[in-house]
Amino acid sequence: MHTAWRTTLDAHHVPEISRFLGIVIRMYFLDHDPPHFHATYDGSEALVRITPLGVVRGSLPPRALALVMEWASIRQEALLANWHRLRDDQLPARIAPLE
Repeated sequence: MHTAWRTTLDAHHVPEISRFLGIVIRMYFLDHDPPHFHATYDGSEALVRITPLGVVRGSLPPRALALVMEWASIRQEALLANWHRLRDDQLPARIAPLE
């Protein structure tokens, strides 16, 4: 997508890239390093680094965090591809949920 398209969105627009078991995964356009995503569950939020996988800040309930980490370890390549898309001002692809 072109910058002109993105600038019509809220500056803090956070595309949802996956949703499973009440957990929502999002990434910001043109976000800061290191590559990461935002996971929310029941009012809690964690910022999770993609590689190496780990929580940068925030927290989730233990079971939700375990599910997010399992999902991210399986989907790490797709997460990095989305990180690069968003850094290039392109829309991210949906990523399959945890099954």
